[in-house]
Amino acid sequence: MKEAIIVAAGRKDYEKLIAVWESSVRATHHFLSENDIMTYRSLILTEYFDQVRLYAVKYEEEVMGFIGINKKSIQMLFIHPDARGKGLGKTLIDFAKDEHDVNTVDVNEQNEQAVGFYEKLGFVTYERSERDGAGKPFPVLSMALQK
Repeated sequence: MKEAIIVAAGRKDYEKLIAVWESSVRATHHFLSENDIMTYRSLILTEYFDQVRLYAVKYEEEVMGFIGINKKSIQMLFIHPDARGKGLGKTLIDFAKDEHDVNTVDVNEQNEQAVGFYEKLGFVTYERSERDGAGKPFPVLSMALQK
């Protein structure tokens, strides 16, 4: 595998990160309407990115994914569809665990690929919410790493 490089990301990177987010969501979040996608896109750019520590993963010199961390929790993790299956998500999780002692994540229940990904890495569901953080009716699973 080619080497993936993780770099701190900030406001100057928001356009690249939101492009990765949107392409990833369109490939995996089939339960969202176009209106939902545009609503979340705006919230992420104007609020959510500013609430987390962001790190981008570069692969072949392009930003192909990112993670947002708040305290010991993964708030967001998205990989560009063209880069899925290359280990970038696991690389970001390992970085978050090793460098930030991360041990929890919230994930959309309807995004079964993501749920399976986290389960494969040792996360177990400990709570389920009927609504997401924006109050929309998209159930969220709270997962924690088994020690």
